[in-house]
Amino acid sequence: MATINFGGVLEDVVTREEFPMDKAREVLKNETIAIIGYGVQGPGQALNLKDNGFNVIIGQRKNSKTWDKAVADGWVPGQTLFEIEEAAQKGTIIQYLLSDAGQITLWPTLKPFLTKGKALYFSHGFGITYKEQTNIIPPADVDVILVAPKGSGTSLRRLFLAGQGLNSSFAIFQDATGKARERVIALGIGVGSGYLFETDFKKEVYSDLTGERGTLMGAIQGIFAAQYQTLRSNGHSPSEAFNETVEELTQSLMPLVAENGMDWMYANCSTTAQRGALDWWKKFKDATQPVFDELYASVAAGKEAKRSIDSNGQVDYRDKLNKELEELRNSEMWQAGAAVRKLRPGK
Repeated sequence: MATINFGGVLEDVVTREEFPMDKAREVLKNETIAIIGYGVQGPGQALNLKDNGFNVIIGQRKNSKTWDKAVADGWVPGQTLFEIEEAAQKGTIIQYLLSDAGQITLWPTLKPFLTKGKALYFSHGFGITYKEQTNIIPPADVDVILVAPKGSGTSLRRLFLAGQGLNSSFAIFQDATGKARERVIALGIGVGSGYLFETDFKKEVYSDLTGERGTLMGAIQGIFAAQYQTLRSNGHSPSEAFNETVEELTQSLMPLVAENGMDWMYANCSTTAQRGALDWWKKFKDATQPVFDELYASVAAGKEAKRSIDSNGQVDYRDKLNKELEELRNSEMWQAGAAVRKLRPGK
């Protein structure tokens, strides 16, 4: 592992230089990787592993949209695409990439195929961390490991095709074979990680649930909506309000942050913008810090997990979810956004 200085804190990470793809292939040369679930993470991880030369099969229900998607992506029924039970039986490493609710439902079906020496792989620590609620309790004689790319499966695939990578965390919950560490790092390299940093299942899910509800999705939408509303209520047009709230951030400024940090982005804006940002960022931090503290406490107490299980376990949860997403989609701000995107040069 390489020791890197992260803002004054030394941390060990795994890079492609010290654990190259050839080594990953050697570690997994006798393994069959069965991807169970072809929704959010499944396609990106499966296709990247296949393109990197690993032995990958897909387990999915026939006559489903995801089965059809797998076929469209080049997986061949009876050769690399199977019903879930057959794929689980064939796999020596089972990547359990269904939604959290889907994992709970399928667990009684999958568990009998977790025979001695196999590895059970997750990309989210939810099922194991909240096992009292999910009832996902693996047998003692299998490895239980995790690789969690820090982004969507779509982003993982796009970056892979661009010759880049998405950073991932990795964790070992159970090392029954003595090979769990090599297995998980090889899989992390194989799915296309930029670098790998170690965590545990609980920390992964705590940080993940906080991030999704916070700056990655929930908080950013809330801040967007608040600023957009303020601008609109003060007479600004939808186009002006959206461009100042979302378009400039996503298309111009955040790429600069990704390139070289927040200070670099500030330095590439006007001195008036810099002065205002420096004056106001701590006020926003002070205003939101109690909300983030409340959020983390809710995650740690299991309240967010319970809310997710209760909501997403309902028969009609997808219909209810789509209605809530439709509310976002049909809001003036995101309707304005759709119009703005159509007007981008090259569209």
